[in-house]
Amino acid sequence: MKGGVEKRIHEVSVRLADRGHEVHVYGMRSWDGPATIERDGVTLHGVCPGEALYADGRRTVPQALRFGSSVLRPLLASGADVVDCQNFPYFSCFSAKAASALRGVPLTVTWHEVWGDYWYDYLGRRGVFGKAVERLAAGLTEHPVAVSPSTARALAGLGVPGPVPVIPNGIDLARIAAVAPAREGSDVIFAGRLIREKNVDVLLRALVQVREGVPDLRALIVGDGPERPALEALARDLGLAGAVAFTGFLPDYDSVIAAMKASRVFVLPSTREGFGIAALEAMACGIPVVTTDHPGNAAGDLVVEGVNGFCCELSAGEMGEGILLWLNKGPENRDLITGTTRAFDWDKVTVQVEKYYSNLL
Repeated sequence: MKGGVEKRIHEVSVRLADRGHEVHVYGMRSWDGPATIERDGVTLHGVCPGEALYADGRRTVPQALRFGSSVLRPLLASGADVVDCQNFPYFSCFSAKAASALRGVPLTVTWHEVWGDYWYDYLGRRGVFGKAVERLAAGLTEHPVAVSPSTARALAGLGVPGPVPVIPNGIDLARIAAVAPAREGSDVIFAGRLIREKNVDVLLRALVQVREGVPDLRALIVGDGPERPALEALARDLGLAGAVAFTGFLPDYDSVIAAMKASRVFVLPSTREGFGIAALEAMACGIPVVTTDHPGNAAGDLVVEGVNGFCCELSAGEMGEGILLWLNKGPENRDLITGTTRAFDWDKVTVQVEKYYSNLL
């Protein structure tokens, strides 16, 4: 699986199948063999050959158009009672709308993120086209779903009449609970792609302040990406080379969870998160989350101030204060922090999805 969207589709689909529903998933074919296969009780349809999602660091429009056009005919022949389309990359939403209208079945679009003005950062002046397509997609159905309150608010900004129901992403609480902490501990941990929007440079500057109060500070930067060389150089320039370790991507999911469990504070300086599943996983490990108070960061919706974390401005000073605050609180809050994640278990999320589909019918 590539990311949070694929994870949600997999976890919910498998559980719906276990509950007796016939579930079909349509996507680009990323496997060898026949175009249609069954896996974990779910029928997977490869409607067109798989291809790279990115070119020169940007999502490719031809790929999105090919998938959008290729999925129409299979949806028309699907026999589905409800069509649930993920919002990105938009063009498939228009095919899903056509299929649902021609077949007379309800359509819901699950929104993981709204880019809005970020389109201009992503594409420059050409971002006006991306923003226009996004707004058109937002008006395709009367039954949208958002994965976070932040995304629901952003949809309202696109003119979608509210309230937009929120059905969050989830985590496997039982699996997380079964993972033992890593042998080597840390004080602060970040996990994610090392890209500009994650603002790991701000975290590194905050750690200079934190180190004044914690001289033997140990921090882990888990992940990789185009910003890694610059971040490693910044850590050296700030005198943090002995305190910060860049691990790259760890070998598997359990290794990330183990590293979280062996840490004391998780920091997510991001200003663009459609949900913030890594923050939720950290909370399920019993560690508090320090993140940014920014309209593009849905991870802030998960934070209950004083209970499981701290939201701050995107500044090294405030971030450092939040980290020190939670480092000084100690481990006695772990059970309380874990308790804030119980509503996000995938089984409970699937029940919400099932009920929503039933109401559409």
